[in-house]
Amino acid sequence: MRKPAKTFQDLIVWQKAHKFVLNTYNYTKNFPKHELYGLSSQFRRAAVSIPANIAEGFKKRGTKDTMRFLNISHGSLEERRYYIILAKDLNYGNSDHLK
Repeated sequence: MRKPAKTFQDLIVWQKAHKFVLNTYNYTKNFPKHELYGLSSQFRRAAVSIPANIAEGFKKRGTKDTMRFLNISHGSLEERRYYIILAKDLNYGNSDHLK
């Protein structure tokens, strides 16, 4: 049986989300320059929002507050799913490793 998490970094879901952010930054660095303030920025912001909201929700005292931040994180997860589809359709590279 696992011990309860002491910090958000102990959460497996946060660890996976953080790895996704690192992979997203690596993937989007090869996007065309004209996407710097477009898709690259939006993709990265959505990716960062996932572990950031997990971390913020971890320290909230009430279940309702915690769930609100986890819900925001889930919304960002869905947003980045679309960006993966869009990047693939624009032929910006193989994004299979981000799924």
